[in-house]
Amino acid sequence: MLDKLELPKSTYYRYAGGRSPRADRWADVRPLVREAFARTPNGMGYRQVAMALRAEQGLSISGKTVLKLMREEGLRCRIRRKRYDSYRGERGEAAGNILDRDFAAEAPMTKLATDVTEFKVAGAKAYLSPVMDLYNNEIVAWSVARSPNFAQTLEMLEDLGPRLEGPALLHSDQGWQYRQLAYQRRLEEMGVTQSMSRKATCLDNACMEGFFGHLKDEFYRGRSFESFESFKEQIDAYIVYWNTRRYQARLKGMTPVQYRGHSIRAA
Repeated sequence: MLDKLELPKSTYYRYAGGRSPRADRWADVRPLVREAFARTPNGMGYRQVAMALRAEQGLSISGKTVLKLMREEGLRCRIRRKRYDSYRGERGEAAGNILDRDFAAEAPMTKLATDVTEFKVAGAKAYLSPVMDLYNNEIVAWSVARSPNFAQTLEMLEDLGPRLEGPALLHSDQGWQYRQLAYQRRLEEMGVTQSMSRKATCLDNACMEGFFGHLKDEFYRGRSFESFESFKEQIDAYIVYWNTRRYQARLKGMTPVQYRGHSIRAA
Protein backbone atom coordinates (compact mmCIF):
# COMPACT_ATOMS: atom_id res chain seq x y z
CA MET A 1 0.00 0.00 0.00
CA LEU A 2 2.83 2.40 0.85
CA ASP A 3 4.41 1.76 -2.56
CA LYS A 4 1.14 2.53 -4.36
CA LEU A 5 0.72 5.74 -2.37
CA GLU A 6 4.41 6.58 -2.93
CA LEU A 7 4.94 7.04 0.81
CA PRO A 8 8.10 6.12 2.77
CA LYS A 9 8.03 3.34 5.36
CA SER A 10 8.56 5.93 8.09
CA THR A 11 4.99 7.10 7.49
CA TYR A 12 3.65 3.75 8.63
CA TYR A 13 5.81 3.57 11.74
CA ARG A 14 5.01 7.17 12.62
CA TYR A 15 1.33 6.34 12.94
CA ALA A 16 1.51 2.67 13.97
CA GLY A 17 0.30 1.59 17.41
CA GLY A 18 -3.12 3.21 17.44
CA ARG A 19 -1.99 6.33 19.27
CA SER A 20 -2.72 9.83 18.11
CA PRO A 21 0.28 11.09 16.14
CA ARG A 22 2.36 13.83 17.65
CA ALA A 23 2.63 17.12 15.84
CA ASP A 24 5.45 17.05 13.31
CA ARG A 25 7.76 19.96 14.16
CA TRP A 26 9.35 19.66 10.69
CA ALA A 27 6.08 19.65 8.72
CA ASP A 28 6.83 23.04 7.11
CA VAL A 29 10.44 22.10 6.39
CA ARG A 30 9.82 18.79 4.64
CA PRO A 31 8.50 20.40 1.40
CA LEU A 32 11.55 22.68 1.35
CA VAL A 33 13.84 19.66 1.72
CA ARG A 34 12.07 17.86 -1.13
CA GLU A 35 12.29 20.93 -3.38
CA ALA A 36 16.01 21.46 -2.75
CA PHE A 37 16.77 17.75 -3.24
CA ALA A 38 14.93 17.72 -6.58
CA ARG A 39 16.99 20.52 -8.14
CA THR A 40 19.27 17.98 -9.81
CA PRO A 41 17.98 14.92 -11.69
CA ASN A 42 19.54 12.46 -9.24
CA GLY A 43 19.03 14.58 -6.15
CA MET A 44 21.38 16.52 -3.89
CA GLY A 45 23.34 15.34 -0.86
CA TYR A 46 22.18 16.34 2.61
CA ARG A 47 25.00 18.86 3.07
CA GLN A 48 23.97 20.78 -0.06
CA VAL A 49 20.30 20.65 0.97
CA ALA A 50 21.15 21.99 4.41
CA MET A 51 23.22 24.84 2.96
CA ALA A 52 20.41 25.71 0.55
CA LEU A 53 17.90 25.90 3.42
CA ARG A 54 20.21 28.08 5.48
CA ALA A 55 21.14 30.40 2.61
CA GLU A 56 17.70 30.75 1.00
CA GLN A 57 15.23 30.20 3.83
CA GLY A 58 17.26 31.53 6.76
CA LEU A 59 16.71 28.29 8.67
CA SER A 60 18.99 27.28 11.51
CA ILE A 61 19.15 23.58 10.74
CA SER A 62 21.98 21.07 11.02
CA GLY A 63 23.14 18.66 8.37
CA LYS A 64 22.24 15.72 10.62
CA THR A 65 18.67 16.94 10.91
CA VAL A 66 18.40 17.31 7.14
CA LEU A 67 19.85 13.81 6.69
CA LYS A 68 17.22 12.44 9.09
CA LEU A 69 14.41 14.21 7.22
CA MET A 70 15.70 13.01 3.87
CA ARG A 71 15.79 9.42 5.09
CA GLU A 72 12.24 9.73 6.40
CA GLU A 73 11.14 11.12 3.04
CA GLY A 74 12.94 8.39 1.13
CA LEU A 75 15.34 10.83 -0.56
CA ARG A 76 18.66 9.25 -1.46
CA CYS A 77 21.43 10.20 -3.89
CA ARG A 78 22.95 7.77 -6.37
CA ILE A 79 26.23 5.94 -5.59
CA ARG A 80 29.42 7.00 -7.31
CA ARG A 81 31.35 4.78 -9.69
CA LYS A 82 34.69 4.91 -11.41
CA ARG A 83 35.21 7.76 -13.89
CA TYR A 84 36.67 7.69 -17.40
CA ASP A 85 40.45 7.28 -17.47
CA SER A 86 42.14 9.14 -20.32
CA TYR A 87 45.65 7.80 -19.72
CA ARG A 88 46.96 5.97 -22.82
CA GLY A 89 50.60 5.33 -21.95
CA GLU A 90 53.68 7.40 -22.61
CA ARG A 91 53.18 10.06 -25.28
CA GLY A 92 55.72 12.84 -25.34
CA GLU A 93 57.16 14.79 -22.43
CA ALA A 94 55.19 15.27 -19.24
CA ALA A 95 55.25 18.57 -17.34
CA GLY A 96 56.27 18.66 -13.69
CA ASN A 97 53.77 18.46 -10.85
CA ILE A 98 54.03 22.16 -10.00
CA LEU A 99 50.66 22.25 -8.23
CA ASP A 100 51.79 19.44 -5.90
CA ARG A 101 48.32 19.12 -4.30
CA ASP A 102 48.39 22.73 -3.11
CA PHE A 103 44.79 23.36 -4.13
CA ALA A 104 44.36 26.61 -2.19
CA ALA A 105 44.44 29.76 -4.32
CA GLU A 106 44.70 33.30 -2.99
CA ALA A 107 43.01 34.95 -5.98
CA PRO A 108 40.61 33.96 -8.77
CA MET A 109 41.95 32.55 -12.05
CA THR A 110 45.47 31.87 -10.75
CA LYS A 111 45.24 28.10 -10.18
CA LEU A 112 43.17 26.04 -12.60
CA ALA A 113 42.57 22.33 -13.13
CA THR A 114 41.24 20.32 -16.08
CA ASP A 115 40.47 16.73 -17.05
CA VAL A 116 38.14 14.70 -19.28
CA THR A 117 35.30 12.40 -18.24
CA GLU A 118 33.19 9.99 -20.28
CA PHE A 119 29.43 9.38 -20.53
CA LYS A 120 27.24 6.89 -22.41
CA VAL A 121 24.62 8.85 -24.33
CA ALA A 122 22.01 7.60 -26.82
CA GLY A 123 23.91 4.42 -27.66
CA ALA A 124 27.23 6.21 -28.10
CA LYS A 125 29.71 8.11 -25.96
CA ALA A 126 30.11 11.75 -25.02
CA TYR A 127 32.94 13.56 -23.27
CA LEU A 128 33.18 16.62 -21.03
CA SER A 129 36.39 18.67 -20.81
CA PRO A 130 36.00 21.35 -18.10
CA VAL A 131 38.36 23.83 -16.42
CA MET A 132 37.90 24.55 -12.72
CA ASP A 133 39.12 27.65 -10.90
CA LEU A 134 40.57 26.25 -7.68
CA TYR A 135 39.90 29.54 -5.91
CA ASN A 136 36.16 28.94 -5.75
CA ASN A 137 35.52 25.61 -7.55
CA GLU A 138 33.83 27.46 -10.40
CA ILE A 139 33.77 25.80 -13.83
CA VAL A 140 35.12 28.67 -15.93
CA ALA A 141 35.34 26.90 -19.31
CA TRP A 142 34.17 23.61 -20.79
CA SER A 143 33.60 21.64 -23.97
CA VAL A 144 31.16 18.79 -24.60
CA ALA A 145 31.98 16.56 -27.58
CA ARG A 146 31.25 13.18 -29.11
CA SER A 147 34.95 12.28 -29.03
CA PRO A 148 37.81 13.17 -26.63
CA ASN A 149 39.91 14.42 -29.54
CA PHE A 150 42.35 17.30 -29.71
CA ALA A 151 39.73 19.56 -31.27
CA GLN A 152 37.78 19.35 -28.01
CA THR A 153 40.86 20.32 -26.02
CA LEU A 154 41.47 23.35 -28.23
CA GLU A 155 37.81 24.35 -27.95
CA MET A 156 38.15 24.23 -24.16
CA LEU A 157 41.20 26.51 -24.34
CA GLU A 158 39.40 28.97 -26.60
CA ASP A 159 36.57 29.10 -24.08
CA LEU A 160 39.08 29.68 -21.29
CA GLY A 161 41.07 32.46 -22.96
CA PRO A 162 38.66 35.39 -22.37
CA ARG A 163 38.37 34.48 -18.67
CA LEU A 164 42.09 34.75 -17.94
CA GLU A 165 43.10 37.79 -15.91
CA GLY A 166 46.88 37.30 -15.95
CA PRO A 167 49.45 34.52 -15.49
CA ALA A 168 47.88 31.26 -14.35
CA LEU A 169 48.74 27.63 -13.61
CA LEU A 170 46.72 24.90 -15.36
CA HIS A 171 46.97 21.42 -13.86
CA SER A 172 45.92 18.14 -15.53
CA ASP A 173 46.72 14.45 -15.51
CA GLN A 174 49.12 12.90 -18.04
CA GLY A 175 46.44 12.38 -20.69
CA TRP A 176 47.64 12.35 -24.28
CA GLN A 177 45.80 15.61 -25.04
CA TYR A 178 47.94 17.54 -22.58
CA ARG A 179 51.22 16.22 -24.02
CA GLN A 180 50.61 17.57 -27.50
CA LEU A 181 53.09 20.24 -28.58
CA ALA A 182 50.24 22.33 -29.99
CA TYR A 183 48.56 22.30 -26.59
CA GLN A 184 51.73 23.28 -24.77
CA ARG A 185 52.49 26.07 -27.24
CA ARG A 186 48.96 27.42 -26.91
CA LEU A 187 49.35 27.53 -23.12
CA GLU A 188 52.57 29.51 -23.53
CA GLU A 189 50.81 31.98 -25.81
CA MET A 190 48.08 32.43 -23.20
CA GLY A 191 50.57 33.01 -20.39
CA VAL A 192 49.60 29.75 -18.68
CA THR A 193 52.09 27.46 -16.93
CA GLN A 194 51.46 23.74 -17.33
CA SER A 195 51.39 21.31 -14.41
CA MET A 196 50.73 17.56 -14.48
CA SER A 197 49.84 14.89 -11.96
CA ARG A 198 52.24 12.07 -11.34
CA LYS A 199 51.54 8.94 -13.38
CA ALA A 200 48.49 6.98 -12.13
CA THR A 201 48.03 9.31 -9.13
CA CYS A 202 44.46 10.60 -9.34
CA LEU A 203 44.65 12.40 -5.97
CA ASP A 204 47.05 14.91 -7.55
CA ASN A 205 43.95 16.23 -9.34
CA ALA A 206 41.48 15.61 -6.52
CA CYS A 207 39.40 18.75 -7.12
CA MET A 208 38.44 17.68 -10.62
CA GLU A 209 37.84 14.13 -9.39
CA GLY A 210 35.44 15.55 -6.80
CA PHE A 211 33.57 17.60 -9.37
CA PHE A 212 33.16 14.61 -11.68
CA GLY A 213 31.86 12.55 -8.76
CA HIS A 214 29.19 15.11 -7.88
CA LEU A 215 28.29 15.55 -11.56
CA LYS A 216 27.77 11.83 -12.06
CA ASP A 217 25.79 11.53 -8.80
CA GLU A 218 23.51 14.51 -9.22
CA PHE A 219 23.06 14.72 -12.97
CA TYR A 220 23.93 11.55 -14.86
CA ARG A 221 23.62 8.30 -12.91
CA GLY A 222 20.66 6.11 -13.88
CA ARG A 223 19.38 8.46 -16.59
CA SER A 224 19.01 8.08 -20.35
CA PHE A 225 19.18 10.80 -22.99
CA GLU A 226 17.40 10.84 -26.33
CA SER A 227 20.25 12.48 -28.21
CA PHE A 228 23.68 14.01 -27.85
CA GLU A 229 22.17 17.45 -28.37
CA SER A 230 19.73 16.94 -25.48
CA PHE A 231 22.55 15.71 -23.25
CA LYS A 232 24.75 18.68 -24.12
CA GLU A 233 21.97 21.16 -23.39
CA GLN A 234 21.25 19.57 -20.02
CA ILE A 235 24.89 19.28 -18.93
CA ASP A 236 25.43 22.94 -19.86
CA ALA A 237 22.48 23.78 -17.59
CA TYR A 238 23.92 21.66 -14.76
CA ILE A 239 27.24 23.49 -14.92
CA VAL A 240 25.42 26.83 -14.71
CA TYR A 241 23.57 25.39 -11.69
CA TRP A 242 26.88 24.27 -10.13
CA ASN A 243 28.33 27.76 -10.52
CA THR A 244 25.31 29.79 -9.43
CA ARG A 245 23.00 27.71 -7.21
CA ARG A 246 24.97 24.85 -5.64
CA TYR A 247 26.17 25.80 -2.16
CA GLN A 248 29.49 24.41 -0.90
CA ALA A 249 30.78 24.04 2.64
CA ARG A 250 34.33 24.90 1.58
CA LEU A 251 33.01 28.24 0.29
CA LYS A 252 31.38 29.13 3.63
CA GLY A 253 27.98 27.98 2.43
CA MET A 254 28.07 30.11 -0.73
CA THR A 255 27.93 29.18 -4.40
CA PRO A 256 31.12 29.59 -6.48
CA VAL A 257 29.85 32.79 -8.12
CA GLN A 258 28.70 34.21 -4.76
CA TYR A 259 32.08 33.43 -3.21
CA ARG A 260 33.96 35.13 -6.03
CA GLY A 261 31.77 38.22 -5.73
CA HIS A 262 32.12 38.26 -1.95
CA SER A 263 35.91 38.11 -2.16
CA ILE A 264 36.00 40.98 -4.69
CA ARG A 265 33.86 43.17 -2.45
CA ALA A 266 35.95 42.28 0.61
CA ALA A 267 39.14 43.30 -1.21
